[in-house]
Amino acid sequence: MFCGIVSGAVPSVRVAEDTATYAFMDINPGSDGHLLVVPKRHSRDLLDIPADDLASVAVAAQRIARAVVTELGADGVNLLNCCGAHAWQTEFHFHLHVIPRYADKSKDGLRLPWVPGVPGDTRKVADLGNRLAATLA
Repeated sequence: MFCGIVSGAVPSVRVAEDTATYAFMDINPGSDGHLLVVPKRHSRDLLDIPADDLASVAVAAQRIARAVVTELGADGVNLLNCCGAHAWQTEFHFHLHVIPRYADKSKDGLRLPWVPGVPGDTRKVADLGNRLAATLA
């Protein structure tokens, strides 16, 4: 679907475009102004996307986030990527959601299922961190 949007075969409301990225309005928005930024070159997900395309998407998302705060009066912005079916990825073309957040809840229907507040087991957190650090060393 997103390759079709980038090519123009599938209609979209284009918000921004450059040589590497395409940004368009989400048709199932979580809030007023919710949009997606995708690389023009197809990548399945966060694990597949080349670093240069990921950087281009991040730069475009930052530019767009500034615009939603300035133009739409958003009080904050969430960036969201879902990588894999168990992480709610439903469209297997890497994309980054830019979701404006508002104090005025009539503009903001997004409710995330994770609510931080319960501290994790410190030993488990340290063990997982050490395992990842060793893998990345």
